[in-house]
Amino acid sequence: MFSPSTYIKRIFMLALLLLIVACSCSCGEDPASNKETPTTDVIKRDPNVITFVTINSPNTYYINSDREFSGLEYDLAKAFSKFLGNHKKLEFITVDSIQEVVETLVNNKADIAAADLTITESRKALIDFSVPYQSIHQQVIYNKVITKKPAKNVSSLIGKEIVVPASSSFVERLKTLQRKQKKIKWIARDGVHSENILDDVAEGKVEYTIADNHLVSMLKNFHPNLRVAFPFGKSEKIAWGFGKGHKPDLLLEANAFFTKIKSDGTLRNLIDRYHGNSKRLKPIDINTFLKRRHTRLPQYIKLFKEAQEITGLDWRLLAALSYQESHWDTFNTSPTNVRGLMMLTEATSDRMSVTNRLDPKQSIPAGAKYVNLMINTIPEKVPFPDRTYMALASYNVGYAHVEDARVLAQRLGLSPNSWVDVKKALLKLNKPQYYNKAKYGYCRCAQPIIYVESIRSYFNILSRFEQPHDSLDNNPYKIASN
Repeated sequence: MFSPSTYIKRIFMLALLLLIVACSCSCGEDPASNKETPTTDVIKRDPNVITFVTINSPNTYYINSDREFSGLEYDLAKAFSKFLGNHKKLEFITVDSIQEVVETLVNNKADIAAADLTITESRKALIDFSVPYQSIHQQVIYNKVITKKPAKNVSSLIGKEIVVPASSSFVERLKTLQRKQKKIKWIARDGVHSENILDDVAEGKVEYTIADNHLVSMLKNFHPNLRVAFPFGKSEKIAWGFGKGHKPDLLLEANAFFTKIKSDGTLRNLIDRYHGNSKRLKPIDINTFLKRRHTRLPQYIKLFKEAQEITGLDWRLLAALSYQESHWDTFNTSPTNVRGLMMLTEATSDRMSVTNRLDPKQSIPAGAKYVNLMINTIPEKVPFPDRTYMALASYNVGYAHVEDARVLAQRLGLSPNSWVDVKKALLKLNKPQYYNKAKYGYCRCAQPIIYVESIRSYFNILSRFEQPHDSLDNNPYKIASN
């Protein structure tokens, strides 16, 4: 028999041992994992941390080809922190589905859901929403190569394979539809989101899915066989989500933030950064580009990378510009006598000391240096990537017209430092009431807009399929991936 004191000591030692074991089991996560799951206690203990829950998606939060965090939701979160003005630290939890996003909020493990979250009635019963910041509409998507006679309406979907993410707004709409179309069936797949299923449709593994139009527009640039069968229901709104009654002051601040960025153009600029070019290319353009990426590009990759070494500009941006100019045809010559892979004018060639515009070894670095010259010409107060976009427009139509557009944008109450606003001004420079007051006069300025947005699209495609060049790490002129 043990004495009471000995028994108490043994109990104490046993409790201490269990505590040590428990602590050792709660070790740090695998550093390769992208998930961060802070406890509710951590969130409460540190008022300077805002924890977001999101999903990995090209429209939300991802690591881009330059190994940097990116995505519309990520940029909005950074802008929100800046809006608060108190240097809040941002933490992100990444989960695999919208269902897990909602569960994370309900379980009080995150402050804000920034996950391309659609406002629905069932979700409103579980979480609170900020004011909406984007309108979207749902589309029925199929693979053109496999499905020769696509559905034209809801009735023709009966008997077809439809796969959607579980607990998504698509499921809610399908359930509502089923009250009238009782025979319609679908598969609700757990642990995935729309991008995964759209990839499966593109690969012929799924017949139909339903997805939001802005995501479809982005992925069609990588999967040109994706097609829209027909729109699916009325438009919907996207907003940030908050735990029910959790941090109401933060919700009020988020509402004030969205009101501000809607009025000052920040939201418009961010949406344009990720979606402004997504509808620029037609499927035939994308198919041709993807083929020439294999047939024509390889012989010039080394030269584009060498040009990056000289200028610091991403070689994939230079390749995208070259494709827009010449389709990677080194003998290309226009009726106005611009020539070569980078379609240099005689004046530009003389300025860049090029003796033979048809020689890729001369034209590629010369074109890259000229882009850099345009970047350095744009005022420093213009931020990247807007500054790069304006430089590309200057490469096409000349800096003088771009500066006219910046002046006009300011006169119209728009931002001269935002590409999305300068685009609007450029379009007006073919109208007498505007070009008569412009320093450099008339401009066919729809052309540079098409030019820039096409290059952005080609760059996005190359960024998805081609690796960055290592010297990019110290590049001061990086262009945003989207």
